[in-house]
Order: sequence, then structure tokens, then C-alpha cells
Amino acid sequence: MNTQFFSDTTVMTRRSLRHISRSMDTIITVTIMPIAMMLLFVYVLGGAIQAGTDNYVNYLLPGILLIAIASGISYTAYRLFIDLQSGIFERFHSMPIARSSVLWGHVLTSLVSNAISVVVIILVGLVMGFRSSAGVPAWLAVAGILGVFTLALTWIAVIAGLSATSTDGAGAFSYPLIFLPFVSSAFVPTASMPGPVRAFAENQPVTSIVNTIRALFAQQPVGGEIWLALAWCVGILVIAYAFAMRAYRRKIA
Repeated sequence: MNTQFFSDTTVMTRRSLRHISRSMDTIITVTIMPIAMMLLFVYVLGGAIQAGTDNYVNYLLPGILLIAIASGISYTAYRLFIDLQSGIFERFHSMPIARSSVLWGHVLTSLVSNAISVVVIILVGLVMGFRSSAGVPAWLAVAGILGVFTLALTWIAVIAGLSATSTDGAGAFSYPLIFLPFVSSAFVPTASMPGPVRAFAENQPVTSIVNTIRALFAQQPVGGEIWLALAWCVGILVIAYAFAMRAYRRKIA
């Protein structure tokens, strides 16, 4: 059964990746907005922002990566909704395949497409002056955190794709996720914020994730922040996966 699941998931992932390769504009769209935002904050607003560092790109980049991922997963919800509306799910379910492999195909495709976006944004960041003294283990840790974060948000996207009644509704859920880094330590230190805003910023997942990635890039001690970041990511992932599978079972019942 496990062999069949992995085999079916591989087939479904290849199918979704082919759709991505035929419409690279989705990846381009996802990367343009965060890159434009990075250019705006560094070259227009950066001089007025007191982030406590001479290299604002280094401070800013982790938050931009999270915004790119939050934007990218909306396409997973959109593609899933289109599949549901086209009736392709019914055809898949008439075949002797593992049913959850259909969802996993979309999820793993999201992981690949968002990884491409992250790499492109980091390359642009390097051109803009981003520098990191991190070694291979730190880079692998960053990749791991971003990977788990992407999976967590993608399963939220699956819930939206299964529950939406229109293409606009399928992608609209991502707007609050894209906005969340703005109320965190992604752009400015939380110490500069008013009391209630600061309390929220310091106790939401983006801040711990951004702080951890920033420390890893700078080869600074991460302390307990990395475990808090992973706890947020894994907790969201587990809860979102459970609700997504429940919504999927209702949908195909």
C-alpha cells in the first residue's frame, strides 16, 4: 500500500509540475511582487527605517522570503479548485490509486515552485548587497525551516481550494498570510512598535521564524528561537493537514 501511495504521488506530482512548466508566469508573478517590495524598502524607505544594522537587505530578506511563500501557495488553492471544477478528481477516483496522492501531488508541486521562487529572490538579494557568513549546516537549517513553513501554508491552501466556491475565493485566503509579516520583526524591530501591536508581533509565528533565519544567515546563536519557530511551523502543519484531509473526505464522499 505504501509503495502504491508513493508511486501514485510521484505520478500526480509530475502531472502538476508539467502544468507549472507550461505556465511559468505563475512563478514569475509570485517572485515579482516580493522583489519589487524588497527594492522599495531598500532603496526608497530603507534610509528612514531604523533596523539597527548597516545592511538593511540582510535584515529584510527573511521576511521577503516568507511573503513570497505566502503569495505562492495561493496558486495551489487555485489549481486545486480548477481540478475540482473540471471533474478530473472524479476520473482519478475511478482509478485504482491512493486517493490522498491527488492532494500530495499539488502539495509537493507547491514545495518545488516556491523553492524556485526563494532561490530567485535570494539571487536578487545578492545583487542588491545581501551577504551571509553562514556555512552549509546553517543554509540547510534555513532550507528546512522554509520547507516546513511552505508545507504548513500549502495545507492551508488545500483547505481553501477544497472549500472555495469561486476562483477568486480560492486565492483570497492568502491575503492575511501575506500581510502577517508586516506586523512582525520582518521589516522593523518589534521594540519600535506601540504596546498592543508589539505584543501581537512578538507572539505570532512570523517573528520567531524571521528571527531564526536572520540569526542563521548571520551565524549568530539562535537559542530557543529555532525551536519556537519549528513548533509554530509543525503545529500549523499538523492542524492544517488534519482539517484538509477531513474536508477532502467530505468532498469526495
